[in-house]
Amino acid sequence: MSGALTRSLTVLGSTGSIGCSTLDILRHARDRHGAFAFPLEALTAQSNVNALIEQAHAFRPRMAVIGDETHFHALKRGLEGTGIEAAAGRAAIIEAAARPSDIAMLAIVGTAGLEPALAAAERSATIALANKECIVAAGEYFRAVLARTRARIVPVDSEHNAAFQLLDFAQAHAIEKVTLTASGGPFRTWTAERMTHVTPEQAVAHPNWSMGAKISVDSATLMNKGLELIEAQYLFALEPDQLDVIVHPQSVVHCLVSYADGSMLAHLSAPDMRTPISHALGWPERIDSPAQRLNLASVAQLTFEQADMTRFRCLKLATDCLRAGGAAPNILNAANEIAVEAFLARRIGFMDIARIVEDTLSCGDRVLTNQSADSLESVLEIDGRARAIATDLCRNMAA
Repeated sequence: MSGALTRSLTVLGSTGSIGCSTLDILRHARDRHGAFAFPLEALTAQSNVNALIEQAHAFRPRMAVIGDETHFHALKRGLEGTGIEAAAGRAAIIEAAARPSDIAMLAIVGTAGLEPALAAAERSATIALANKECIVAAGEYFRAVLARTRARIVPVDSEHNAAFQLLDFAQAHAIEKVTLTASGGPFRTWTAERMTHVTPEQAVAHPNWSMGAKISVDSATLMNKGLELIEAQYLFALEPDQLDVIVHPQSVVHCLVSYADGSMLAHLSAPDMRTPISHALGWPERIDSPAQRLNLASVAQLTFEQADMTRFRCLKLATDCLRAGGAAPNILNAANEIAVEAFLARRIGFMDIARIVEDTLSCGDRVLTNQSADSLESVLEIDGRARAIATDLCRNMAA
């Protein structure tokens, strides 16, 4: 068996789309290489206790954790006789991240993933990172922790994973531009007036990818691509001028890297998250994957266009925060999470998401942006205060 397949694994957020795809790869590995491929230390979920119980029975982790403590007794009953330890609550999720495993798949959505990510980093794990928000909210602090602990991040987002494979870090001086691609989302060709009537059901119906509700809305507003630019700056130590976005509706090319000699390298794969997940789990080896294979003849055409930052205001706000640095990305991320939640609950409209974020940043300019974000406490304080501002703005808008 390959050495990569014998490394132990913790999946944080196992019942979401990334977590389920990770376990699909694990199932594939066990079918081909035996029941001990990727031994599981822990699985965690926030509230989907029935799916967590089913996963625990199928994959036999040492520990299963449900974040919502009201589901603890159901989890414990569901695991009776298995020998699998059951636990509940946020502290238990952080404890699961801190338990010994070679790889921690971080698939928790939003800044809720920050403390589990830091717990995994403190034990020098390889972090398969599918959560961009914790890097956006705590980029400098997170990088300082990684430097101290020598934990390694292998990005799972398709664009960052592609950049990770394309970038020649030994020749960082020769990197001119890293261009992330965006599908353009479901409203790429819609007018701004038409987008004022978008429903949550329309926003989560991504044309190419199967994702959770929050990231699907972020993809529809193009905020997701803005967050990815900020994440790329921190992950790869790039300057804002070295980063760009281009719209590519087919979602086949995930990243382009331009070098000083005029070369441009591209990473291509089918729009299937199991491809970057497989790379992250196997790295530095490559392992078998059940991911869809790319057939260029069937795709037939690859097209590219500039992103429209007038219609998609969220992308413009994110690029402004990329250049501003400091607390701005943290405020941006917190306000966006609150605004997306309000949109999904039908309390505000689709185009109001950008307005809430922009107004929160405007308030944050006065209240928060001069605050240092050099500790977990300060990062969480900025996040919390920005959320409070955004919540008030959403309430006032809905009134």
